Amino acid sequence: MADQTSNLTHLDEAGAANMVDVSEKSVTHRIAVARGSVSMRPETLDLIRSGNAKKGDVIGTARIAGILAAKRTHELIPLCHPLMLSKVSVDIEPDDALPGLIVTATTKVSGQTGVEMEALTACSLTCLTIYDMAKAVDRGMVIGDIRLVEKAGGKSGHWTLEKDGSEGGT
Repeated sequence: MADQTSNLTHLDEAGAANMVDVSEKSVTHRIAVARGSVSMRPETLDLIRSGNAKKGDVIGTARIAGILAAKRTHELIPLCHPLMLSKVSVDIEPDDALPGLIVTATTKVSGQTGVEMEALTACSLTCLTIYDMAKAVDRGMVIGDIRLVEKAGGKSGHWTLEKDGSEGGT
């Protein structure tokens, strides 16, 4: 089996963790989209939809938490670069079939490195905030399927996770 560490960008020649040098990379417009879910009892979803949760507006608060998390990703993940994000959006949609909420976080930047970690962090913290705000009525909620579903920009181009789980891109 080939040495897999040679493909890991955050390791130097000796195998030590380091921050990637992006100083020679071109500035390009970059976007990343991450998606996740919070499964819950139907009654919990109804309570969140009604806006009558004990802690307040679950969806509005979770959206703000996700946006703040994206902006602080470099403080949470040791080798991430601090980025001047140009856009962060967090969409939270009820899904009766789950039942629960589907979270989609989109991040954008014009820079020398991608924004995948910012999108994933926004999605994760949004889901965690939903759990925190509704745990009093449903401790059995399940956070799941947090994943990158699209990225564009930079040398590697456009990539998507297709609905069947396969990878696509240009």
